[in-house]
Amino acid sequence: MNFSEKLKDYMEMLQCTAKDLSDASQLSPATVSRYRSGERVPEPNSDAFDRLCNAIVLLSKKGSAAAPLSREVVVESFLCCSDFIASDQELFRQKLNMLISVLKINLSGLCRCTNYEASALFRIRNGSRKPSEPAKFAADIARYVAETTDKCTEKESLAGLLGCSVNELSDLSARFERVLHWLIDGRSCQSDNMASFLGKLDDFNLDEYIRAIHFDTLKVPSVPFQLPTSKTYRGLDEMMASELDFLKATVLSKSQASVIMYSDMPMEEMAKDPDFPKRWMYGMAMLLKKGLHLHMIHNIDRPLPEMMLGLESWIPMYMTGQVSPYYLKNTQNDVFLHFLKVSGTAALTGEAIAGCHSKGMYHLTKSKEEVSYYRSRAEALLQKAQPLMHIYRQNDSEALHAFLRADAEVPGKRRNLRSAPPLYTMQPQALESLLRRHAVSEAELQDILRYAEAQRQMAERILQSEMIEDEIPLISEEEFARHPIMLTLSGIFYEEDIPYTYAEYRAHLCSTEQYAAIHPNYRIRKTAAHAFRNLQISLHEGEWAMVSKSKSPAIHFVIHHPKLREAIECFQPPVVEEG
Repeated sequence: MNFSEKLKDYMEMLQCTAKDLSDASQLSPATVSRYRSGERVPEPNSDAFDRLCNAIVLLSKKGSAAAPLSREVVVESFLCCSDFIASDQELFRQKLNMLISVLKINLSGLCRCTNYEASALFRIRNGSRKPSEPAKFAADIARYVAETTDKCTEKESLAGLLGCSVNELSDLSARFERVLHWLIDGRSCQSDNMASFLGKLDDFNLDEYIRAIHFDTLKVPSVPFQLPTSKTYRGLDEMMASELDFLKATVLSKSQASVIMYSDMPMEEMAKDPDFPKRWMYGMAMLLKKGLHLHMIHNIDRPLPEMMLGLESWIPMYMTGQVSPYYLKNTQNDVFLHFLKVSGTAALTGEAIAGCHSKGMYHLTKSKEEVSYYRSRAEALLQKAQPLMHIYRQNDSEALHAFLRADAEVPGKRRNLRSAPPLYTMQPQALESLLRRHAVSEAELQDILRYAEAQRQMAERILQSEMIEDEIPLISEEEFARHPIMLTLSGIFYEEDIPYTYAEYRAHLCSTEQYAAIHPNYRIRKTAAHAFRNLQISLHEGEWAMVSKSKSPAIHFVIHHPKLREAIECFQPPVVEEG
C-alpha cells in the first residue's frame, strides 16, 4: 500500500472530508489534495507530516472510529507505506549517486544484486525513473555495499560517508544496517560536513580576515635565512619544522617563481599541535604577500570530513586569487605516502609508510641541481592533475559568462539553492523600480538590467528542453525584519547591498510562481529557512557545482570533482509545504 491509499483509508474510517483534514491539520486544501492523489508524499519528520498525523488522531477522538487512534499507530502505518521512504526521491537519488562515486561501486555487480537492467539503474540515477519497490531496492543496495566493502581504505571512505568509526563497520550485518539506515532516513554526515563548510564560506569576510592577521601591514623580510644547502628531518616535530623552513626559504629568496605543492601525508597529528597551524598559516600569508602564485594539488582520497576540514583552511587563500587547486584523478595507493613542495629556490620532499607517518623522513634542499630535478618532477605531476575547481573573481567576469553561455547548450537538469528569488523571474519594471529606490547610478542600473535580460534569455534557452529547479527562501515578515533579503548580483560581481522591502520580496515570489505556471520545465521548492545570506549554489547535475559568494569578496567556485560535487548536490535546506 502506498501513502495516498493509506490516507484515503483513514479518511474513510473517520468519515472525514478533505476540508475536515485541512482544517484539523492547518495544511492548505491544495496540499491535502496532492497527498490524496499521490502527487506528493510528505517528508519524514517534517512539520507537515506531524500535522497530518496529529490531525488524524484528533479526528479519531471526535469521529465515529471504533476507538481513538494513537499517534504511534498512525505514524508507524505511514512509515510502512511502499513509497514513504522515497518521499524525498531526490535526496535518495543523490545519496545513491554519492555512494557509487565515493566507493567506486561496480555498476554491473550492483545491477545483478538489485535485478535492474543497466539502463534502468541509469534512469534512477539521473532522476527520470523511480524504483518500483523502494524499500527492497534500498535493502539490495545496502546488502551489496556491505558484502563488497572489505578493504581498509573502502571502510574508511564508507565510515566518512556514514559519519561513524571504521570499527563500527567491521561486521557485515553492521555495515548493512548502517548503509540501509543512511539511505532511507538517516541524516547524511556528508551533508553536515558540507553545511559546516558552506556556513563558514557564507560568513567569511576577506577584508576582516586580512585585518585580523595584519596581512595588509605585513612586511616581507629580507634578512637572509641561514639554512644549510640541504637538511634531513625525522619525527613529527622535525617534519613540522621542515615545512616552516621551506616557507622561510621561499619567502626570503629573490625568486618570484610559482610554488607547486602536493601531499598525501595525514594531517591529524600535526593539526593537534597548538602552534604549528598558526605558524604555517602565517608563513603562507607571507608567501602570498610576496605575490607568488600557488599550484596546490590536493589529496582528495581522504574521508570527506578530513577533506572538508582541509579545504576550510584554504578558503582565505582561495579568495586571494593566487591559488589554483588541483587533484589527481586516479586513486593513489594506500601503502606509500608522498610529500613534494617546490619553489624557485627550495624543494621539500618526504616519504613515509601509511600508518607510520612519524617514522618517515623529510628532506629540504636549496641545491640548484636538486631543486631543478624536483621542479621538473613537480611540473610533471601538475600535468597529470585535474583542476579541483575553477575560481572566478571580478577580472575573470568574461570567462565566467562565456562558460555559462556554453553550458546552457549542454543537456542536464539544473538546480539552484538561492538566498533570494532568481533575477530572471522578476519583472523588468519591478527590478528598475527597486534599483531606482536605492539610488543606484544610471550606469550601474543599466548594467544590472542588461545582466537580468541575459539571465532571462539563458533560462528560456535551457527550459526549452531541460529542467530548472530553484530552491528559494519562504520566510515570515518577522524573520524578514530581522534579516532582510538582498537582490543577488554576484553574477556581475556587484557587492553593494540592495535589500527588498517585504512587499517587493512577496511580489517577486508571486512573479516566480507565475513564471513556473507558464514554464512546464520550471519548478520551485520553498525552503523553510534562510540558509545562507551571502551564497548561491548552482548545480548542473552530473557536470559541475558552483558556489557563488555575493560579497567580501564576490567570487565563484565552479567544482568538477565528483566526490565534492556530489556532496554539494546532496546538501539541501529543509523543505516547507506550499500554501
